[in-house]
Amino acid sequence: MIADKEYEILELLKVPHSTEAGYRMLLKEFQEQLYWQIRKLVIDHDDAHDVLQNVFVKVFKGIKNFKGDSKLSSWLYRIAYNESMTFLTKKKKQLQISDAELQAHLVEQIEADVYFTGDEIQLALQKALAQLPKRQSEIFKMRYYDEVKFKDIANLLELSEGAVKSSYHIAAKKIEQFIKED
Repeated sequence: MIADKEYEILELLKVPHSTEAGYRMLLKEFQEQLYWQIRKLVIDHDDAHDVLQNVFVKVFKGIKNFKGDSKLSSWLYRIAYNESMTFLTKKKKQLQISDAELQAHLVEQIEADVYFTGDEIQLALQKALAQLPKRQSEIFKMRYYDEVKFKDIANLLELSEGAVKSSYHIAAKKIEQFIKED
C-alpha cells in the first residue's frame, strides 16, 4: 500500500503541473508519522514542530535529487533523523551542557509538557532512555516505538546489523534494570 502511495507521489512530483498535488499528498501521507519519529528524539512538542518544518523544507528543496535508490519513506526518515540530531546538537551547544545533561533536561521537559499524555510507565521509560548512551537510545527508540527492522536501522546509522542487535538488547536490559530500581 505505502509503496503504491510513494510511487504515486513521486510520479506527481515529476510533472510540473502536478507538483503541488504531489507535495500535498507527501505532507498528508508522511507529516504525522515524521512528527512522531522526530518527537521521540527531541521530546518537546514545539521543538518537534520546528524540526518537522526544517525537514519538509529540505525535502521540498531536495526532492528533485531523490534517485529512488531507497524507498521514499526511508529517505524522509533519514532526513528527519539527521535534522533531529542537528537540532539536539545545537540545543546542547546553546545550553552549554553535556549529552547526559541534555537528556536530563529533556526528561524534565516531558514532566512539564502539557502535550505528554503518557502514564507513569511511559515516564519511567523516558527516564530510562535518558540514562542510556545516545546511540543505544536511538536504536532502542527506532526498534521499540517504530518497529524498524534491525537491517534498516543498521543502514540508517551506517552500522553492522550485529552491532545494532547487540546495542538494542543491551539497551533493553539496562531499561529493564532501571525501571525495576525506579
